[in-house]
Amino acid sequence: MENHEANPEVAAAKAIATIAHRFQTDKIGVPYIEHPGRVAARLTNPKQVAAAWLHDVIEDCGITARDLEAAGISNQVIDAVVLLTRTKDNTGNGYYGAIREYPVALAVKLADIADNTDPERTARLEPEVRQRLADKYETALQLLGQK
Repeated sequence: MENHEANPEVAAAKAIATIAHRFQTDKIGVPYIEHPGRVAARLTNPKQVAAAWLHDVIEDCGITARDLEAAGISNQVIDAVVLLTRTKDNTGNGYYGAIREYPVALAVKLADIADNTDPERTARLEPEVRQRLADKYETALQLLGQK
């Protein structure tokens, strides 16, 4: 895997995500920033890597697409992050359909699902939570045209 941190956009995306997620933890209590880092590590294209770092900042951190634009993030990456952001207007099957049509967003979502279903991590969840997530991501993969 290449090190994309020399890419200015990837470096900016990582910095934004690190600051935005700085006080958050995930479902098993580890620093949340580890998740976007693992998602980014699964990808090789710099636009995908940048989007991976940022994929939760609009949804979870109060950052806007305009904030990302002001920070010098490209429209291609911002568009992917917006598609990956669940909102009251962007839910259900339409959410996955839009992602399916945008290659950068699709690559990030597949890497996100791979991280969220990693057996080493899911083994630390309660069985009912593990099963609910497995069902959710199985449906997501179908809607993304991967099954």
